[in-house]
Amino acid sequence: MRALQTAATGMLAQELNVQVISNNIANVRTTGYKRQTVHFQDLLYENFRRAGSASSDSTQVPAGTFVGSGVKTVSTGRIMSQGNLSSTEKQYDVAIRGEGFFKIRMPDGRTTYTRDGSFDLDAQGQLVNRDGYQIEPGITIPNNATNVNINAQGTVEVLLPGQTAPQQLGQLQLVRFVNKVGLESIGDNLFVETAASGQPIDGVGGGEGFGTLQQNYLEEGNVQAVTELSSLIAAQRAYEMNSKVITAADQMLSATSAMFRG
Repeated sequence: MRALQTAATGMLAQELNVQVISNNIANVRTTGYKRQTVHFQDLLYENFRRAGSASSDSTQVPAGTFVGSGVKTVSTGRIMSQGNLSSTEKQYDVAIRGEGFFKIRMPDGRTTYTRDGSFDLDAQGQLVNRDGYQIEPGITIPNNATNVNINAQGTVEVLLPGQTAPQQLGQLQLVRFVNKVGLESIGDNLFVETAASGQPIDGVGGGEGFGTLQQNYLEEGNVQAVTELSSLIAAQRAYEMNSKVITAADQMLSATSAMFRG
């Protein structure tokens, strides 16, 4: 019976849906995390009678007879909306308010991108992320700096002993993408570009199409716990309904077999 296979595709789709929801909930406190959502499409249809086909020499049927074969998952795209900013009181923490990603240089020379601005200094005074990967462009803070200021445009200034005017060390750069949903997540709060995302567009905070930077703040993940729990309940109900279809189809097959045996 076709209903068995159709319902099975529904159960598989909702199983994946629950996995995505559980990952969102697990990352509810992850800095800069962007929640995922699952998109479905129906599968092919078998046409028993096409709409518009002739029912006599002069008439056509107004509606056809189509039987579908189930559902498939087409994407688990990310919702790239802005997360709330939370104060950390740490001078190297920087949040992006608006469009943009920080550039992170990996040990193998690749450039990755992140919304996680929880930075710190390594043993050489270079600005790095939590895994020790260097921020691009590289910025080194003198060990005798008494104050570090990062303005809305990303300009890094420090005050050195014996000086009254701050010294400019460099500027944090941002990038944006034509299709940021097309970025590939590789874990560790990092993304890499793909053919779907397009090439990175360089800029600075406050530039055209870019957001601004906020020192002493971090961007929280954009997961809404209540929404995710509601989606989880809906996915569970959909899974249960598909399992009941399989049970009903199996009972119908058993009844039909018993009739022929009798």
